[in-house]
Amino acid sequence: MGKNVLVAQSGGPSPVINNSLRGVIDACRAYPSKFGKIYGGWHGIEGVLQEELIDLSAQDAYEISLLATTPAAGAIGTCRYKLKESQHEDFARIIEVLKAHDIGYFFYIGGNDSMDTANKVSMLAAKNNLDLTVVGIPKTVDNDVGDQDFKLLDHTPGYGSIARYWANYIQNINQESLGCCTHNPVLVLQAMGRKTGFIPAAARLGDPKREMPLQIYMPESKLSLDDLTDNVRDELKRSGRCIVVVSEGFDVGDLGWQHDRFGHIDYSASESTVCQALVNHLNKQKLSKYGPAFGNISGLEQRMVSVYASNVDLDEAHKVAVHAVEIALKEGTGYMANILRKPGEAYEVYFDKVPLALVANADRHIPEKWLTKSRCDVNDDYLKYARPLIGEGWVKTPIENGLQRFARIKKVYADKKCGNYVPESYR
Repeated sequence: MGKNVLVAQSGGPSPVINNSLRGVIDACRAYPSKFGKIYGGWHGIEGVLQEELIDLSAQDAYEISLLATTPAAGAIGTCRYKLKESQHEDFARIIEVLKAHDIGYFFYIGGNDSMDTANKVSMLAAKNNLDLTVVGIPKTVDNDVGDQDFKLLDHTPGYGSIARYWANYIQNINQESLGCCTHNPVLVLQAMGRKTGFIPAAARLGDPKREMPLQIYMPESKLSLDDLTDNVRDELKRSGRCIVVVSEGFDVGDLGWQHDRFGHIDYSASESTVCQALVNHLNKQKLSKYGPAFGNISGLEQRMVSVYASNVDLDEAHKVAVHAVEIALKEGTGYMANILRKPGEAYEVYFDKVPLALVANADRHIPEKWLTKSRCDVNDDYLKYARPLIGEGWVKTPIENGLQRFARIKKVYADKKCGNYVPESYR
């Protein structure tokens, strides 16, 4: 029997993150002579620091299969713990725990910050002569991991599902707008997306023929509030109504921002929102005699609810994780498994690898060439890129007593072999 496996995840969840977790488990179980026990770090790297390792090998096979349609990160938890260069005790603790549990393989599921963590652990192991293979598995609804040319990674698992959510959501919102435009002529909808506009851009997928009075404002738009106001005013003259989708990262000034442990703005925990600031601003302009602008902020469901998941996204989330295990066996440490698109009109992908150092802390943005001249929309090149990712049919989720049946991972922990420890950031 080979060395033990540790899989963990960090950052925000997605509807398909657990299918990547399942992919690691499935692939490792296929090589019983290569891998020993499979552990899950409870709440990411924090679970490693606190030696909270869930024994995934002890779980019922049916429960593991249900990870396919179990959303969010409740199965083994996630975190936003930043490993800083100065935290020498944290690094020493990681080595101590990995050695104590004979961990030879570490798979980390997450976005650009998570790939930074994976990269640091890989380098830490090499520095300490620890026989450890580290491979990252991409995940983020923001789709901001990779490069501007999409050569390192075409898209991240999670994005296709949140794009599907917004494509369907905007269709329903349009019906609301049609019915209520006599008293709420402007609807302002806030989408997730800190520094990049991939999520709000997905609203255009719900109106590819551009029949709705839809405007999309992304961080890349680089428009002012006055520009936005003029655009809305013009749309009201044309259509009598306007639907505005705005990224939470669109610049409306400081709104009392709170920051998470990665150092990113935590929009949902801040004093106000871009949506509310924009609604207030538009209503002060008295754009319409028929009524005020009305705002709505989509909650966490946009990044977690499994019924909105894309079948394409689910399939690729599993396959890229399986490929990560193949990388660990055949290529070694210091890589992230990636998804790349084959040339041609038909959508087809293949799986490869990229050095963790190239994707750690990366920030990819909507390409300039995908913006329309107005800068408040995306063009057909974006639609060609994103349309295949949302798939076709609806995901089938198991139902029990009229409710969704999610995986029930038992919190069976590995016996502790190290002393108690408080991570440095919590002292």
